[in-house]
Formats: sequence, C-alpha cells, structure tokens
Amino acid sequence: MRAALVGYSSSEEEEDGEHRSGGAGGAAQHPPEASGGGGGGGRPRLPVPAGLPGDPGAEELVEDDSSRHGGRVRSFPHQRGNWATHVYLPYRAREEFVELLELLLAHARTHVPSLAAAERFHLSLSQCVVLRYHWIEPFVRRLRQRLAAFHRFFCVADQVKVYTNENKTRTFIGLEISAGHFQLLELVSEVDRVLEEFDLPTFYKDPSFHISLAWCVGDLSGKLEGQCLQELQELVDGFEDSALLLRIPWEEVRCKSGNKHFSFPLRKR
Repeated sequence: MRAALVGYSSSEEEEDGEHRSGGAGGAAQHPPEASGGGGGGGRPRLPVPAGLPGDPGAEELVEDDSSRHGGRVRSFPHQRGNWATHVYLPYRAREEFVELLELLLAHARTHVPSLAAAERFHLSLSQCVVLRYHWIEPFVRRLRQRLAAFHRFFCVADQVKVYTNENKTRTFIGLEISAGHFQLLELVSEVDRVLEEFDLPTFYKDPSFHISLAWCVGDLSGKLEGQCLQELQELVDGFEDSALLLRIPWEEVRCKSGNKHFSFPLRKR
C-alpha cells in the first residue's frame, strides 16, 4: 500500500496530521474581522495588542536541537510568541489495545528495529498550526461555539496503514478509520470554519483519519509496506475480540496550544 503524506510536527504527541500533498502549518497571523466572522464588508481589522504574556518585544528565534526530540525535525521553526496549536480527538487506550500494539510492534521491529511506540493516542481534526498568544482565547471560544451541538459517536479503526510526513523525515504505522468517516468530516468542517476565521490552514481535502501507533526517524515506508503490512493486518484481524476492541468511542474534542489544553465535551444522546 502506498505511503500517505502526513503533517507531523516535532512531537509525536497530539501533533498528528493526515493525508495531504500540500504544505504544512504556519500561515501568517491576522485577526478575524471585527464582526467576528470570516467575511469582508470592508470592516477594519482589530488592532493587534502588544506586550502580552508569551509575546516578546522583538521576534526571537529559539534554536532547535533535534537530538532532544529523538531525531525529529520540526515542520516549522520554533519562535517565541508563536504557539503550536492542534485540534484532535483523544483516545484512552484500554489494556487490550496496548497488548495489540505490543504484538504489532514486536513484529514490525523485525523489519524496522528503530520503531518506537506512541505514548499517547489521538485522531487529528486539524493540522498543527501557529497561533499568536493573544488569539488563543478567542480561537478556543469559537471552537467551543462551533462544536457545542455535536453528539458522541463511534468509529472503527481496524485498517493498518503506513504513513510518512511531508518532508519524509519520519515514518508511522497507524490504524485507519474504516467506519465513522462521515461524522469525522462533519467535525473537521466546523474546525475548518474556525481556522478560516483566523487565516490558518484548514485540514486536508481527502484526509486519511487514523490513530498513530508507532514511528521512526526517516522514510522507511518501503520496509514496512508490502509483506510486513499484510502480516500486521493479519495480526489485527486475528486478535481476540478485535471487532469490539477497535470500535472507538469519542466523547470529547481537545485543543492543545503550547502547554495549554482545552476540552470540548460532546453531547450525550
């Protein structure tokens, strides 16, 4: 199976992107129109406040050391006052899920010994984008408004797939969604509306929704696809109660901006 491009950032935690062939996160930061919407009408833009926490007096680049991140390379440079921001669905792994992951990882490592297991699991609803500090609060507020009407739902994540990020510096093994795609697209549509209001890149047009399981540095997709991928799929299909185990319930959406975390509970039916 052909490797898909994914927009991963410097950390495997909650900065996962999906299938795309275009550029990754970090558009210019402009405030939304004074009306609060994305449309014109000739209204002047709000003035940008200065001297806020996390916003330095002068643009200051911070040196990145990839050796401190397991060899991972940022998709855009770290800069003070810019907050890497990501919207996603968190997954709390059950014990049986971890057992399946260990089984898959042990087999995959016979082909790529450098594979590392993901420490946390999630499904992305946005790319990793850049927000200025003073736009975090209004961004989160708009997300809360947009997501307020959504109910809890289930997905089935049972298709093993190999991914690489756009600049081919990392390779991933993930479980792709085979059921629940429509509900995910509805969520992404609302998240995209908020991103557009803040002049940020929207999600990918044809996303491969998935939960990442493991990663390694470099483009090693050739070693993981073909026979290895087929064997991994057989392990998933043959795992005890896999149909029930891989039926994933989603109860909340989260947004991570720098070291700040925000939760948006989905409504009970």
